[in-house]
Amino acid sequence: MKKRLVILGGGESGVGAALLAAARGYEVFLTDGGKLKPSLRTELEEQGISFEEGGHSIEKIMNADEVVKSPGIGEKNPIVQQLRNKGIPVIGEIELAFRYKGDSKIVAITGSNGKTTTTSLIYHICRTAGLDTALVGNIGHSFARQVYADPRELYVLEISSFQLDDISSFRPHIAVLLNITEDHLDRYDYQFSNYINSKFRIIENQTKEDYFIYCEDDEVIMQKIPFIHLHTNPLPFSMKQEVKKGAFIKGDQMMLRIQEERVSMSIYDFALKGKHNQYNTMAAGIAAATLGIRKEKIREAIHNFQSLEHRMEFVATVRGVEFINDSKATNVNSTWYALESMNKPVVLILGGVDKGNDYQLLAELVKDKVKAIVCMGTDNKKIMQAFKDIVPVIVEAESAKKAVNASFKLAAKGDVVLLSPSCASFDLFTNYEDRGTQFKAAVKEL
Repeated sequence: MKKRLVILGGGESGVGAALLAAARGYEVFLTDGGKLKPSLRTELEEQGISFEEGGHSIEKIMNADEVVKSPGIGEKNPIVQQLRNKGIPVIGEIELAFRYKGDSKIVAITGSNGKTTTTSLIYHICRTAGLDTALVGNIGHSFARQVYADPRELYVLEISSFQLDDISSFRPHIAVLLNITEDHLDRYDYQFSNYINSKFRIIENQTKEDYFIYCEDDEVIMQKIPFIHLHTNPLPFSMKQEVKKGAFIKGDQMMLRIQEERVSMSIYDFALKGKHNQYNTMAAGIAAATLGIRKEKIREAIHNFQSLEHRMEFVATVRGVEFINDSKATNVNSTWYALESMNKPVVLILGGVDKGNDYQLLAELVKDKVKAIVCMGTDNKKIMQAFKDIVPVIVEAESAKKAVNASFKLAAKGDVVLLSPSCASFDLFTNYEDRGTQFKAAVKEL
């Protein structure tokens, strides 16, 4: 008899899971409380996969042998609670894809900040070296869709804490943990320790055949490591000290030491600028060397990498005012990194859906670098309260266009207008990409 798999959530990861499961012989039923994207609905129809949208048929869900849930659905969801009470196994799409990846290797990257940049850089190095690689997870296709449609020998996977919450046997050959700062605390009962534990799940199934790349300068990571029995090969990276194996920066030189391979490279040759990107580049370099990629290819790829849309993306200079789109900065630490790399006076656009942000973390940098703040959200009280005594000018704007126009008026020649919101985007925009795209369109209209 066919195993019955129910999929909760019909976004990219849910439909990817449905396609893979149906191809592997499961009886599949997908259910989504909202409306499916027309293209995704068409895919399900073409493959003859049973689905519903606009609500959930509880009896059809509760007769599942197993459930794959969207990472956006938390443990407190009533349907998830019912499934737990009934003892029906609940996994994520990442776990399902892992079962069917065959002998392929996985490089998995997590962290509060820098995931997308580091994942993209590792993928770029692998492609430069000619490896049969796919970019999956939070960027690129869902992991399950890639395994279903176009299997590869290597998957470079960006993975969030929400996705790690739903694994059981998932095991990356190379796990990268960039940093841990307070984020998504609303999902973790406002307990930072729960979020930290979630991030460390990336290594829980690793063995002595695998590798764990982590930042030795990150206090949260280093406080946690002594309490973990590492079954894997540690490869730290640091700017503060030399490491025997891993990577470090001394003066203006990055040194990689992996097995017999030794790679050195000037930080001035990095395509990615800023201190935070030096950490990201070290992590990517270690991953590449661990995969056996030659040092010439690592150097070449690090040198010619193109930075990402919505992540410290230069948009335009208008009458001497530079506009930068950092819409992907959805937490305070991302904004901290953005401000830290600024060397001109800044008009800062902040705001959106607050996730339990502590703006005090930004106070010193804002005092030093920010001449005005434009709040772009439906509720800006917390931001205004945090900075009213530090920044002389704080104004509100309820759209990207109004925020850009207000910022332009406040900026002088030689200033930077930086969209780095520190918040999620769902109050005024579909997602951070939509926010960044609207910002860029408004700049082009100036």
